[in-house]
Amino acid sequence: MQAEDMLPDRQDWADLNGVAVRKGTVAAFLANARLWLDPLADGAARAAAQRDIMAAVPALRALGLFQVLAVRDPDLRKLVEQAASG
Repeated sequence: MQAEDMLPDRQDWADLNGVAVRKGTVAAFLANARLWLDPLADGAARAAAQRDIMAAVPALRALGLFQVLAVRDPDLRKLVEQAASG
């Protein structure tokens, strides 16, 4: 399966089990995770990344990301689990 099989170029989002998943959700999660884990990131940027990570978890779960991949960092994993249960 190719990326365009999931979401054609002309389409920006898909409904997966009642959850709107936008193009770029996984890439944004990865960028935010890297920023959130960066010990040199300033507090405001880290807080914004945390909000975005938590907001993305329902879409990532709808994609099945966490059924295939595990979050290695224990603090980030805890944040993701908190977002998934909340």
